[in-house]
Amino acid sequence: MRTHDDTWDIKTGVGSTAVMVAAARAVETDRPEPLVRDPYAKLLVANADANLLWVAMLDPSMVAKIEAIDAEIAATVAHMPSYHAVRTTFFDAYCNDAVADGIRQVVILASGLDSRAYRLDWPTGTTVYEIDQPKVLAYKSTMLAENGVAPTAQCRPVPIDLRRDWPAALCAAGFDPMARTAWLAEGLLMYLPAEAQDKLFAEIGELSPAGSRLAAETSPRHSDERRDQMRERFKEVADALGFEQAVDVLELTYHDENRAIVADWLNNHGWRAAGQSALDAMHRAGRWVDVPMADDKAAFAEFVTAKRL
Repeated sequence: MRTHDDTWDIKTGVGSTAVMVAAARAVETDRPEPLVRDPYAKLLVANADANLLWVAMLDPSMVAKIEAIDAEIAATVAHMPSYHAVRTTFFDAYCNDAVADGIRQVVILASGLDSRAYRLDWPTGTTVYEIDQPKVLAYKSTMLAENGVAPTAQCRPVPIDLRRDWPAALCAAGFDPMARTAWLAEGLLMYLPAEAQDKLFAEIGELSPAGSRLAAETSPRHSDERRDQMRERFKEVADALGFEQAVDVLELTYHDENRAIVADWLNNHGWRAAGQSALDAMHRAGRWVDVPMADDKAAFAEFVTAKRL
């Protein structure tokens, strides 16, 4: 269970979800015609030694085994790498558009095992700030450096919990609050309670002059009944396959009914924002996988982009 002062490394708690996402990128990279190529994802996953059920499930050969146990869970597992491929492609394009507009300061919030600072073609003079827990950032930078991987932009880690005074830490790392900035909150908001989400966006606004940009993946909404049902079914699959389910992802997220709608909040606080459903984005990319909650649009995140007025 989450607490207000919990912490983690790459193998525990919220940190372990970064391994799952990197594993999804590794699976996508190995496809014949991938939407995104992340040459470092497999390296980061292989050395994490996380022994996670979700990582094992991302092995394509596992889907058939899971389908024999629970066809709907198999569909959900098959959906995951496609979803992350579409999500990664969307936010890669956002970063590329931002620097094409002349922005040279990028901040990736809760960066985890994000490799954009190493794999995107950044213009000269771009600085990418990565904010996350100290042990998570240390793992990634160590693994990449030991394997001769250098960033393609100036990459500055900011090792701090986003529930602490991260704006001060960011500025201490060289961030210029007077310069236009591109902010990225991908795979983050569902791990924050509603009030912390509002506080995060308020703090971003204070550091963003006109023309700055923001992109965020919203927190999908599932009923308590649905969450409990999925938790039990995943446990049954894990038990049948002989996996120890060390991390329950649903226990790491906050299910707040009063969570603000991100695009609306931003539009009311000095931004011009719009969102699009991840479900629609998957259909457009030809990567839709029919999952049990397909008729519930609220069960899918929105990809929101905004510009500071």
